Amino acid sequence: MSTEPAPGAAQPQDDERSIGAIVGDIADDLSTMVRSELELAKAEVTQEVAKAGKAGGAFGGAAVSGWFALLFLSLFVMYLLDDAMETAWAALIVFGVWTLAAVALALFGRAKARDIRNPIDPTRRNLKEDVSWATNRNS
Repeated sequence: MSTEPAPGAAQPQDDERSIGAIVGDIADDLSTMVRSELELAKAEVTQEVAKAGKAGGAFGGAAVSGWFALLFLSLFVMYLLDDAMETAWAALIVFGVWTLAAVALALFGRAKARDIRNPIDPTRRNLKEDVSWATNRNS
């Protein structure tokens, strides 16, 4: 004798679960959802911190280059006053190179800083949507 129901016979349904089991499943699903959202937020924050580090490094490089530009400008003025024209032009060329480096690094740093976004906002929005979905799911 077979334990399977005959074809066309009523199939047993899983609707007979207790409310406690259903609430437990919802709590487990919500916990999994929140955990995955937090992992996503952690990954996004790590990525944005890396961008901020690159931008900060570029600004630091721009500051050092700017300092060298001022140093060589000072040397330029000193040699110019000393009437040593060849040395003065050399100092001016070095000053120009350092100035271009400072400008390039500052522009690069500014571009990287503009790419930085707050990764918490989308995660907060997703968590609110998840909670809203979970609370309205059985309504």
